[in-house]
Amino acid sequence: MNNMKSKESVNRLLFKNIPLLLFVIIFVLFGLFSPKFLSMASFSNIILNSSYVGIIGIGIMFVLLTAGIDLSVGSVMYLSAASTGLLIARFHVPTAVGVCAGIGVALLVGLFNAFCIIKLKILPFVTTLGTMTAGRALGTWMTHSESVNLPKSITSLGSQKIAGIPMAILLFLLIAAAAALFLARTRLGRQVYAVGNDPEDARKAGISNNKILFTVYMLSALLAGIGGIISVAQIGIVNASFGKGEEFNAIAAAVLGGTSLAGGSGKVSGTILGAVMIQMIQSGLVYMQVDMYIQPLISAGIIFLAVFLDSIRGRYMAKAEARNIRNENLVRE
Repeated sequence: MNNMKSKESVNRLLFKNIPLLLFVIIFVLFGLFSPKFLSMASFSNIILNSSYVGIIGIGIMFVLLTAGIDLSVGSVMYLSAASTGLLIARFHVPTAVGVCAGIGVALLVGLFNAFCIIKLKILPFVTTLGTMTAGRALGTWMTHSESVNLPKSITSLGSQKIAGIPMAILLFLLIAAAAALFLARTRLGRQVYAVGNDPEDARKAGISNNKILFTVYMLSALLAGIGGIISVAQIGIVNASFGKGEEFNAIAAAVLGGTSLAGGSGKVSGTILGAVMIQMIQSGLVYMQVDMYIQPLISAGIIFLAVFLDSIRGRYMAKAEARNIRNENLVRE
């Protein structure tokens, strides 16, 4: 009996820490095949490049916690960055005004998503797929498919450091800390988990499901807008392909970090780990000089493995919980 309990405890520990185990395995493998990968310069670049993916990944995580999905974040990044660039470079508005306007555009998309999902009862997948396409088309129309070069007032933000730490990383950590505190310490944050676990039970408990859905889709859009501006501050240019496919990297970062696609389970720390893992895979494949056409296939395979393990973990944890309930009932009898 004791052996069974200890075995179950070990299994539970392993399944709970799948993201961390994946991170360690991937890190060690790339380190063995390419010693340059283990250099401090390499790791600094990985953290820096994962900052904007981590930010939009945290936004996606909020949505996934409610068992929803947001496919529009890549287009929101594009709209936010393009709006900011056009206002500053062509209309010569102050930098702060341009940045706020870009984030405001992102929030408008979030508001539209929330309205369609809450009021019109359109499925999140369909709604955000529509805004992903429409947002990309709107951004292309605004820029006339031309690249927008951002001025030094924006690009300098991408190279600024505070106490030797890049501002992008500091902002990433600040947002991550605020998100973690929101989920762990506020009533609204705990309600996000409740809605994701069981919307009907949450409603019976007096929680406004619509309020929670509105909050998470607005947060997702807000963080996508911020992530877009951080990304464009690093590269200095917005073109028609900017932000394309980033929604999948953000979802992958959240899932790799342990956020369940079924809702109700996930942590900010895991999403940070997932974002770093995504960039680590991409950088590791470059250091190993893997064919650029094969790199996406390997990245996709690793992400598929993470989703598969998440599915196994979900089933195992559900069975373990059911066993615990049965054991408690037997003890009471």
